[in-house]
Formats: sequence, C-alpha cells, structure tokens
Amino acid sequence: MHRFNRCDPLRWTKVLFVLVIALCQVACQPPRQSTRLIVASAGKINSLDPAKANTFGALQLLSALGDTLYRLNGKGQLEPRLAAAHPQISDGGLTVSIPLRKDVLFHDGTPFNAAAMAFSLQRFQRIDALNYVLGGRIAAVETPSPYLLRLRLTRPSSSLDGLLTSINLTPVSPTAYAAHMDEALNKRFIGTGPYRLSSFQAQQQRLEPFSDYWGIPSSNAGINFINLSNSTALFGALRNSEVDVLLSDSLDADQQRLLHRLAKQGKLREGEGPPLEIGYITLLSNAAPLNKPILRQALAYSINRALISERVSYGMRQPQRSLIPPNLPGGEESPWPSYSPQKAREQLKQAGYCKNKQLTLPLTFRTNVPADKLLALTWQAQVAQDLSDCLTINIDGIEAITVRDQLDKGAFQAVILEWRGDYPDPEAYLTPLLSCNKAKGSICEAGEAVLSGSFWTKPGLNKALRRSDQLRGLERLQQIKAVERQAAEGAAYLPVWLVTPRAWAQLRLAKPEFNNNGQLLLTKLRLLN
Repeated sequence: MHRFNRCDPLRWTKVLFVLVIALCQVACQPPRQSTRLIVASAGKINSLDPAKANTFGALQLLSALGDTLYRLNGKGQLEPRLAAAHPQISDGGLTVSIPLRKDVLFHDGTPFNAAAMAFSLQRFQRIDALNYVLGGRIAAVETPSPYLLRLRLTRPSSSLDGLLTSINLTPVSPTAYAAHMDEALNKRFIGTGPYRLSSFQAQQQRLEPFSDYWGIPSSNAGINFINLSNSTALFGALRNSEVDVLLSDSLDADQQRLLHRLAKQGKLREGEGPPLEIGYITLLSNAAPLNKPILRQALAYSINRALISERVSYGMRQPQRSLIPPNLPGGEESPWPSYSPQKAREQLKQAGYCKNKQLTLPLTFRTNVPADKLLALTWQAQVAQDLSDCLTINIDGIEAITVRDQLDKGAFQAVILEWRGDYPDPEAYLTPLLSCNKAKGSICEAGEAVLSGSFWTKPGLNKALRRSDQLRGLERLQQIKAVERQAAEGAAYLPVWLVTPRAWAQLRLAKPEFNNNGQLLLTKLRLLN
C-alpha cells in the first residue's frame, strides 16, 4: 500500500530527474527550428496494443497512430475513414457490410484490405482483454471480396455506429502481428495512421509522420510524447516553455485553473474537447455493510456534488448525477438524488444508525490522481459537519494500478474511479459498469459489474440493457432511462462529476483541437507563421 506524501524529497528528486532526462532527449535536437513538437501528458503508457489499451494516454496515442473505420463529425453524423462508404445493414439488422478504401497502407508497407481488417477484429476477440467493447455482438467476420468486410451480428445493435468509431478497433498489420494473434504486443504498433511509432520508452514515445499516409498529412514534423506522473513537473514544463502542449489529464485542479486564467488573458492557447469522462464512486454491494441497499441510498443522498465541484475543481468539473454524459442520449436526465443530509439521516436511522452508532465507511482514493484525494477529503469533511452522529468516512490512498488489479476481488468498500466510454454512445457507459453474465439475485458473480468492483445487478437488468441496444429513437431513449433509474435505485455507483478534457499550447502554436471521441488531434498541432 502506498500513501500519498507531497513532501517526500526522494520522490520529488526522482520525478524531477526523470523530467530533466526526458526533456534533454528532445532539447538536444533542434525542435524549435522545425515543426516537431513536444506534447506532455500524465502517467505511464504500458501498452499500445489496441486489444489492451484502455488508459487516456494510450488511446490518445493510438488515435494518431491508427485509423478507425468511421468517425463522428461535429453534428454527430457518421463519416467514412478506412471505410469507403456508409455501412449497409441487412438481414433484420444482423448483417453489416462495409466497403473499404483501396489506397491505404500499413506502416510496414503492406496493404490494408478486408483480410487485414478481419484479422484485426478476430485478434481483438481472441485476446479478449476488453470484452466490453464488442460485448459479444459479433458472431462472425467475413471477407466476401478483397475490399468488402461483412460482420454477422449476434443481435441487432443500435450503438453499432458508435462502435465503428472506436480506436480500439483500429486495424493492425497481419504481417507484423502474425506471431501475436493470441497475445498483446505492448511496445510496438504497426497501423495505418498519420504517424508511425519510431521509439517507445516508459516516459516518452516518438512519433514520425507516415509519408505514405492515405489522408491529410500532419501539420507538424512529428511529436515527442512525454509521460510523467507528477502534476507540478508537467505544469512547470509548460510554463517554462519546455513543452509545446500540455494535456489536462491528472493535472492538479489549482494548476488547471491557473492555466485556464492564463489562456483567458491571452498568454496561452486553450482547447476543449467534449465532456465524455464521468468521475464516480463504486460501492461494494455483495458484502456487509453496503449489501444493504438503504445504506447505499443514504450515501447517495450524503454527497454534496456542487460543493465538491467548487472546492476541488473550482467549478471546472460540473456536478453529475448520471452515468451518461449529458451530450449523449439519456444523459440529459439526472436520476441520482440531489444532496439531502436530512434524507441521508432518515435512511441511516432506518438502518439502525445515528443512535449512538455510526456507519464507518472506508473510502479509497488513487494516490496518483490528484483530484481523488481532494474529493475524498471534501466528502469526509462535509459528512463530519452534517452527519457526524451517523456516518464517518475514513480515507486511504493506493496507487491506481493496484486499485485496478484488486477491483474484481472485492477489496474496496468504496473507491473513487472514472470512466470514459470507448465510443460516444450510452451503451459504452452502461454496459461496462452494469452488465452481468451470471447472477444470484442482486449479486453479480461474473461479468462487467464484477470487474468494476460493485458486484451489483438486479433481476431483469441485463436483459433490459441488451434490449436498449436493439431499439432506436424514442423507444431506445426510454429504455436507457429506465436502466439508469434502476441503477440509481441500486446506488452501487455514485456519479460525482463530469470531466472536460483540455489542452494548453504555447502562443506560437495554433489552438489545440479535439475530435468527437475526446482525443486531441495531434496532426492539427502546428506552429503559426
């Protein structure tokens, strides 16, 4: 167990040493005399395999190294990328035919075609590290002609359009990955994107423009992508002009606030992406004491989201009472209850507390996510002020990687997490948290609800979730809302806030731009004349 310590001099020395080394590697070159840029982000990237990558940094890099079959434009409409035209749906929604471009090469010079796309999808299914992405929807992948891909689905899927924009389904070269059909290739990537990967290290990845790219070429001469876990080091690197662009992920709230102010004053350029990340708290529902729904519901009433948003993020993270972002269908409603210490007290009393007896809640935060500890401290202090005779929150910090490894073991009664869908659709938020393959009453024994650490389900919920992905229009919207209402009643997850991705650039660069999947468009980063 690792506890957070801002004042650990040895830790700071190590962090600053890593930063100096990483920056020296690029500073010794002539980046300012070319259009090669330095982009900084938080956290290490352990895998660039599309079948395994699930962190912000990894997906950000994959979006520059790989292509998707389709993308969503500014109006939310599907646009072909590696596909040559829109998908053709037939057989009652069970068959999807996708014509492919004929002018695309992989970074190793081999051609992209239907066989390569089929190889990539089948490899993704075999490795099965991110099974929630496909959700068992694809029964078979066929290649009736060299540039026609055919998907046979297990069921009609209304979220298919969004799925086809997922960067996790970017194709990889069958030649380069032939020996890795059943296992991840973590430190290499051979795809079709506008950049190729020329170097991979723990703290830095080097991207070169791909000269044979089929689409619009990069506006810069390449990217040095630097990854560090220390927010202060990242902040200082931008302020001292040692990096060209800084991404906001895991940056301290006070530093984000200052950068936002500097951008308003015209001293930096700031870009914002769509708010697609939900911060939430998972509650363990299969063990005492939180196996009692009334206690989880009491906790849902006890959290003051507006206060947390203001104290922790200075209002830059909006309070959220839904598992679905508000810009997606179903996300405009807020089925989780508003803050009400009176109702929290009533329910705690019904459960036998508040009468010389307190509920003690161990709350775990991730030590390498700056906002986590502040959220935990704010909730703890607020409960001590409003419900001290009924509820006590004890907080403890653990590294994020340890949290991920222990979630499915039921190690945490309450833990702060976040989720960002792999594509912009409600299904990409509800299924990874709520789906369950094997249940006993309200306890999930196998499925995504186990992997997410809640172990919560409800009879009929999984069927309703599947049905929502087979409906369209108003019927689908109503079903999604019904699923969310059940999740809110179960209160195994407590959505807290909505995170908007931001990037800050030096004034010599154009304003950073994001795509509709929330990734920074590295190819559009450019120096101004």
